[in-house]
Amino acid sequence: MSRTAFVTIAGRTNAGKSSLLNAIVGEKIASVSSKPQTTRTRITGIRNIGDVQLVFFDTPGLHKPVNKLSEHMLNTVKESVSDIDAVIFMMDCTRKINEQEINLLRSMNKSRMPVILVLNKIDLLKSKDDLAPLIADMTSKADFQAVIPVSVAENNGVDIVIDEIIKLSEESVHFFPDDMITDQPEKVLAAEMIREKLLILLNDEVPHGIAVGVESMTEREDKEILDISAVIYCERESHKGIIIGKGGSMLKKASTAARLDLEDFFQIKVNLQCWVKVKEDWRNREGIIRTLGLSEK
Repeated sequence: MSRTAFVTIAGRTNAGKSSLLNAIVGEKIASVSSKPQTTRTRITGIRNIGDVQLVFFDTPGLHKPVNKLSEHMLNTVKESVSDIDAVIFMMDCTRKINEQEINLLRSMNKSRMPVILVLNKIDLLKSKDDLAPLIADMTSKADFQAVIPVSVAENNGVDIVIDEIIKLSEESVHFFPDDMITDQPEKVLAAEMIREKLLILLNDEVPHGIAVGVESMTEREDKEILDISAVIYCERESHKGIIIGKGGSMLKKASTAARLDLEDFFQIKVNLQCWVKVKEDWRNREGIIRTLGLSEK
């Protein structure tokens, strides 16, 4: 009999949740950068190992909501930790736990949800001796199915996380085809890859006000070329200038980096065209949030 496990990856912003999802799946399906709040929606990753299908939900990081988009992001987290088999609670082991993290852990323990604590970035600890008191402190705050120190950046411990999830799988049919790695539409994946490059390249004041919408993806009939047309939305005219850069240099740099990732993912030559438009205060405009697929509904 085949087995499945549905698992949510939750935790604070910049803990490495998207990096873990990508490492487990073996493909980059979630945006990764050093900027907080990189993930805005719930992204599904799928990994098949023998007869076991593991389905993962990567969620936005826990943070204090400052606009309607932030509220949608936190609602996504709350909805993603119900009606599942387990939660991977991810922590940056170089940062102290905060009140939001503690409250989420308590609510999961109250619902008797199996929780696996993954302590990420152990490669950044000054001494491995710092791990023992951290684990003792965390296990005094909540109950965990397992506690696993990892370094996703060095692919250290990821296999142990997978093994623990497999233990929690239950007899069931597979809900996705065995060759499927995500349920995200191709346009969403392409938009995320473009936004990731902008997050990495731009100044700190710009990234959170950026959204990317892919308007069209068309493979040419006469050539093996995928034409992608994307619009980058920002909130201020001054930000538009920063995104484009002097003589279009920044936009070209981001587009080129995104195109290389797109070609690697889709395994076809890509012609990527990007435009920049200003939508003032879009993060507080429900209609735009829904249009870009960033609401939980």
